[in-house]
Amino acid sequence: MIFFRRFSPIMTLLFIISFFYLEPAWGSGAYPYRFPDPKLGFDPQANTVIGVPGEYVTRKKDTLLDVARDNDLGFNEMGDLYPEVDPWIPPEGTRLIIPTQWILPTTAKYGIVINIAEMRLFYFIKSIGLVRTYPIGIGDEGWFSPLGSFHVAQKRKHPAWYIPRSLQEKYQMKVMPPGPENPLGDYWLGLSIAGYGIHGTNFPWAIGRLVTHGCIRLYPEDIEKLFSLISLKTPVEMIYEPVKIGFRQGRIFSEVHPDIYGKVSDLVEYGLAKVRGKRWEDRVDLDLFSLSLREAKGLPVDITKN
Repeated sequence: MIFFRRFSPIMTLLFIISFFYLEPAWGSGAYPYRFPDPKLGFDPQANTVIGVPGEYVTRKKDTLLDVARDNDLGFNEMGDLYPEVDPWIPPEGTRLIIPTQWILPTTAKYGIVINIAEMRLFYFIKSIGLVRTYPIGIGDEGWFSPLGSFHVAQKRKHPAWYIPRSLQEKYQMKVMPPGPENPLGDYWLGLSIAGYGIHGTNFPWAIGRLVTHGCIRLYPEDIEKLFSLISLKTPVEMIYEPVKIGFRQGRIFSEVHPDIYGKVSDLVEYGLAKVRGKRWEDRVDLDLFSLSLREAKGLPVDITKN
């Protein structure tokens, strides 16, 4: 108690935040953010680009899947950035950018926001102005993850899996008990839409892939952290936003991901529509923006007109 008496309430709060929420890894921890003030034509104080890209030089026996998990990334984030690199045998000594920087999706809900298009979950801790983010695995073709506004309706440790009727013949059971074969892992956050939830996995290489029957999978180490932070009734917003626009230090950024569910007929036109009519449209370099839309590498790109 003597320690805390030496500091003002604000300093004490900052210490508590740093102790409980900030972590040293590239892709971990919590980040401060500030959405633009809608009353302003352009808000130079807005801060919706979080994180810092890292670098890594591959070593013998590395895989891109190992590099992704070590940096709390999904496989898609490395694969989209380096489509020409063999994910299982990347050449030793290859210098890689670690894409641990993201533009926040727009939201009015706060709580959990899941952007299916980029395979990433954002948890907004609005009370202290911080956001956490985790890579995810999503629904495969024919089992698309649902879009819409929901909330956390259940929390269970070591959950049993109540197998969908269409899969019961495959697994020869109706309910799979907890254990190493259970694809739900050790934690389950059930959503208010029946049959769907956010959970762990018994196959970590599934993160950053289309692998589930509609649920959202996290690395075991990530769902353990998220589970401890989430309370019942937490809002969950599931969106599909392959193109995001962000702001940082008075500059404008774009982040573009492939249209994995085939929902957008023209990704370039879809992206350009996001800036048309905005009061800051004249600040955007349309050539840089169009290039980022065509490349769709998933890394924030500065598209500010100089």
